[in-house]
Amino acid sequence: MMGRMARSCLQSVLKLVNSVIGLAGMGMILYSLWMIRVWLKQIGSTDSNLPWFIITFLILGVFFCFVTCSGHIAAETVNGHCLSCYTVLVFLILILEAAVVADIFLNRSWEEDFPEDPTGKFDELKNFIKSNADMCEWVSISVVAAQAISIFLAIVLRALGPDPGNYYDSDDDLVPARLPLLRNQSQHASYSIDPNLSQQGVSWNIKINDKVNIFLIFRAASTVQGSRILPV
Repeated sequence: MMGRMARSCLQSVLKLVNSVIGLAGMGMILYSLWMIRVWLKQIGSTDSNLPWFIITFLILGVFFCFVTCSGHIAAETVNGHCLSCYTVLVFLILILEAAVVADIFLNRSWEEDFPEDPTGKFDELKNFIKSNADMCEWVSISVVAAQAISIFLAIVLRALGPDPGNYYDSDDDLVPARLPLLRNQSQHASYSIDPNLSQQGVSWNIKINDKVNIFLIFRAASTVQGSRILPV
């Protein structure tokens, strides 16, 4: 009982922490859609290709939402394969984030590693992060912490495995276990004799024997009478 409650609690916590990743992904998708709208207004045409910065933000947002959906499925089913795939996906996100942060802090000319952004939104994002460094720092730490906790909880749930009580929620699952008992009962029933049937058989035999005896007596009497009549 305690194990089942602990497993249910871990599932709920994993879903809650996983929702933080989903919120980050939805924020990135909304921001990329807003940048697409502004970009189309600036150029006044829909035939031009979108800048890399907008496409990157959109793809990352969709990927974050996909990871969130897979995490909710894995937390609900407690399936080992789903939890393993979810752990790998979140770990890849952490590696990507660590690589970007390491490049920014260790490489002074990190801006040259990225292509030019004709929209200017990349520079606006940098200025916004610099002007709101404390808030962006807390948001980044929250997202990274949520990803690390998600990996830990997924590993713990995979070690615990699914709840074995889920396999016996339905009476249909217990039918195969009861079949041998039914077979034994049927075998015992095939060798048992109903007392009523035995009594009926005995009474039937008695009636037949009585009739046979009456017939024999009648036949013997007929024979005796015939033997007395012959000398006359």
